[in-house]
Amino acid sequence: MPQTVEVRFKGTRREFFAWPDDREPLRLHEAVVVPAERGQDLGRVLTTGPSAEKKCGACSSCAVGAGVAEARSGGRAVETSAEPGGADEGSAVAVAGDAPAEEETPAAPPPAPEPPAPPADGKRGPKLRQVLRRATQEDIRQANELRKQEDDLRQQAIAKVRQHKLEMRVSDTEWQFDRSKLTIYFTAEKRVDFRVLVRELAAAFKARIELRQIGVRDEAARLGGVGRCGREFCCSTWLKDLNPVSLALAKDQHLSLNPAQISGGCGRLLCCLKYEHEFYVAARKRFPREGKTLQTRHGAEKVVAVDIFRERVFLRSEGHGPRIIPLVQLREEQAEREAGAEPLAAPAVPARPGMDRRPPDGKRPEARPAAAPASQGGKHERPPQPSRPPQGAAGKPALSEQRPAQGEAPRQKGRPGERAERPRGRAPEQPLPPPRPTPEPTGQPDNAEADGQQARRRRRRGRRGRGGRGGETPGGNSSPSPEA
Repeated sequence: MPQTVEVRFKGTRREFFAWPDDREPLRLHEAVVVPAERGQDLGRVLTTGPSAEKKCGACSSCAVGAGVAEARSGGRAVETSAEPGGADEGSAVAVAGDAPAEEETPAAPPPAPEPPAPPADGKRGPKLRQVLRRATQEDIRQANELRKQEDDLRQQAIAKVRQHKLEMRVSDTEWQFDRSKLTIYFTAEKRVDFRVLVRELAAAFKARIELRQIGVRDEAARLGGVGRCGREFCCSTWLKDLNPVSLALAKDQHLSLNPAQISGGCGRLLCCLKYEHEFYVAARKRFPREGKTLQTRHGAEKVVAVDIFRERVFLRSEGHGPRIIPLVQLREEQAEREAGAEPLAAPAVPARPGMDRRPPDGKRPEARPAAAPASQGGKHERPPQPSRPPQGAAGKPALSEQRPAQGEAPRQKGRPGERAERPRGRAPEQPLPPPRPTPEPTGQPDNAEADGQQARRRRRRGRRGRGGRGGETPGGNSSPSPEA
């Protein structure tokens, strides 16, 4: 019985084939040569046996890609065109190299062939093509050389596209194993007329050129990359079908609707949003809807939020305030209320001190006595204040009282008990320098008068710094100004 195998080529392209030799079955990741459209191609075995048969039977046919196109079109290559972004995005194909150069208008599509009859074994779809042979070391070396040339070919194709000023971006190129066809994958937002470009590329590379338009998600699957989770893209490793993902999936999971946080490397919504959607939908059916009012032990309470992982519900009521309870407790309280239990009374709110300033008898307090009238001079007389010693800014005795008098020994530094204790928080005061001798009169009155003015200014600044007033002592008694 033939062995069904799934062969993977460059990117995400996969096809199913049959291996006729049961005595020597194919192994995983083994290189094989398979038939392709007008030639041969080389790929590696991805799955074999029942797994491959299950994948092949799950789709609409037992073959994918070029095999289905050839089987449905009677074995001929069909030139098709589709709008990007439509239902068949990624199927816009243009083939050049066999058609005459003077043909400018696309040929009319051939009549739709009749669907192939199902095989005798009951499987759906056309008959699988057979694997030609196992690949040799020379075949593998030749395929590796072709892969190295594809990057240079892509750069040349990009230069041609810029030369013709076409609004398209070349994503990748792929040589067929026998070097008879070169497939160029590109993305574009609008329909592009690339018939002239195809003819120039066919003349430059001496091969059949196929321009295939793909979507941004297919481009990410072909090129690969690393996602937000730190792992390689699912679409480029194991995800076979790129199903559409809508914004409703993110809303059902209560995720942030910021596009930067729920978008993948392709710029579309993350494919992994669909993995856990069924779990979220099933779990939320067990919880009350957010915003609904429930009757619980505390009366009417509104559901603010739910936590499906910890199975907790966040409730809020006017009398009791917010609280968080388990889902099981919520069900029990609802059952008690349905049985006829009375809700708990709301606790009394204690009055804040100072809110009611009225006396207990309800009478208003008496008005304060009016201030004493002003004197006849039109000004309020300042009551006499008791005299107090002058103090510094911090309420400590003035600096002049802390300084030792002349002839006394200065305070010594050291610890308490050994030496004189100094006030905490202030540096020890240094002894005052000896007074300077009075200079002898030189007969120049101008300098003496200037020195007297500077001394008076210094005294006035000192009085302002100690909080005093010019012309008044701290005790309040007026004293004549020294300038008078």
